[in-house]
Amino acid sequence: MIAIVDYGMGNLASVSKAFHFLGERVRITSDPKTLCRADAVVVPGVGAFGEAMAELKKRRLIQPILGSIWDGKPFLGLCLGLQMLFSSSEESPGVRGLNVIPGRVRRLQAARGLKIPHMGWNQIERFPPGQNGDRRLLHGVPDGAFMYFVHSFFGDPEDKRMVAATTRYGCRFPSVVSDGKRLWATQFHPEKSQRFGLQILKNFLKQVRA
Repeated sequence: MIAIVDYGMGNLASVSKAFHFLGERVRITSDPKTLCRADAVVVPGVGAFGEAMAELKKRRLIQPILGSIWDGKPFLGLCLGLQMLFSSSEESPGVRGLNVIPGRVRRLQAARGLKIPHMGWNQIERFPPGQNGDRRLLHGVPDGAFMYFVHSFFGDPEDKRMVAATTRYGCRFPSVVSDGKRLWATQFHPEKSQRFGLQILKNFLKQVRA
């Protein structure tokens, strides 16, 4: 069973529908015991870093999420679900993240002609084979594929080898990260990214079933 974590701030319906479209049964839950029993965990999210971490703590979801990752269960973070994996965020000074990925969530800087938040379609640039990052999530996704973004911050890992793909918007920021084991996260929304977004979810399901 794949558990989609409900902490009151995620785009749960669209994520669930995308998995259902691919023929996979999922369960939306805020129950810690259900998370512990799940075979894989998906953490979506839209909103502010500090509020999201407060909701996870309030609902007693932090330890079940960390336990799933430590146990090596497949994990997928989406947008804010990626950012919460980091140690801290410029959006919420003093708030500790899950600290699964050492590093800091940084604010996108407005550049000439670009608006913040970064909203809409943009390309991802994959690293070549043998270079940075775990590419299993990107199998069948071409370099330069367009994905759908809505964000003002991005995760900046200390270990750049965790970056599997980047995107340019004023600066070049990580848009896919992985621990090289069974944890992946995207700054974009694959559930809203049509063909290639669905391919990413298919690739995640393949790892769940492996």
